[in-house]
Order: sequence, then C-alpha cells, then structure tokens
Amino acid sequence: MARTEVSLAGFGGQGIVLSGYIIGQAACIYDNQHAIMTQSYGPEARGGACASNVVISDKPIAYPAVTNPQVIVVMSQEAYQKYGRRRDPDATLIIDEELVELDKDDSGRIIAAPFTRFANEVGRKIVANIVMLGFFTAVADIVSPQAMKDSILASVPKGTENLNMRAFDKGYECGLNQKQVLKGNAK
Repeated sequence: MARTEVSLAGFGGQGIVLSGYIIGQAACIYDNQHAIMTQSYGPEARGGACASNVVISDKPIAYPAVTNPQVIVVMSQEAYQKYGRRRDPDATLIIDEELVELDKDDSGRIIAAPFTRFANEVGRKIVANIVMLGFFTAVADIVSPQAMKDSILASVPKGTENLNMRAFDKGYECGLNQKQVLKGNAK
C-alpha cells in the first residue's frame, strides 16, 4: 500500500479524535504499517467542530500532514461544509446520512449510512463513531477488520467492550452490504 490519507470530521463529543487514534493504532500496531494522526477542534470542545487526520503507509512517513485525503468521513453538517465539499473528485466521502445533507449538485463517490441511528439500535448513541469505524473498515479496505477490532478493544473503557463490538459489527455488516451494492452498480 502506498501512502493513504484519511480525514474524519464532526463535532466535539462524537469521538472523532478517538476514531482517528483507533485507525492509526490499528494500522501501526496491529497491521504493521506506519501511521501518524493529527487532530484539531474548535474552542467550544464538546459541540464545536473537530477533525482528525490519519496518514497510513507501508513506508516511514516523512510528511505528516494530510493534503489530499483519499477517504473523508463527515458526521455533521458543519463538517461536510468545511471538509466534504472541497475534495478531490476521486476521494470517497463517507457520511452519516441522517446528520449530513449533501448539496444538490454534489457528485463523486459518496457512501452513506445512519451511524447514529445504528448506535441507538445497539444500545447507546455514544458508539456512533464505532459504528462508523466498522463501516469504514468494510468499505475503505485500509486496515484489516481484526486490527480494527483489536484497536477498538485496546481503546475503549473497560466494561464497554461488548457494546463496542456490537457497534463495530453493525457498521461492518452495513459496509459490506454497501460494498456489494457498489460492485453490482459498477458492472
């Protein structure tokens, strides 16, 4: 794998920074790749804009900044307006379909799922980011499912492992289904 850049964005409290950390850890520790993660968030913290950027490569990373992400995940309308609109036409945009309304003329590779609703279905809204990570793992093919699961389990609070694995599995299953639909449409 060459250098792959991933941008995640949403609002504070959605676990965007943790998600970037989990992706980087999955790639680096559990899939034996190189990874670096940077983060930013507004002064409001919870509720304000936040972003996490991850660079993954099979070689050491000389430049840590994300300049042209191949995958962009947005989990809020503000994140879409700030990061999702200005993207390379070849980039994959992943959105929470119930929190993000696309511009009418937006086109390109856009994949949507109801991460927050799925999180509520598995038990708690707070695991929407883990649902998203399951979906991301299935559709992006950047880190292995086992590496992502191991990274999640190493990162979530003790006692929440079962909830988080249910959330991951829900997102992963949805992502696999979306991937099948995308392959079917490509024929």
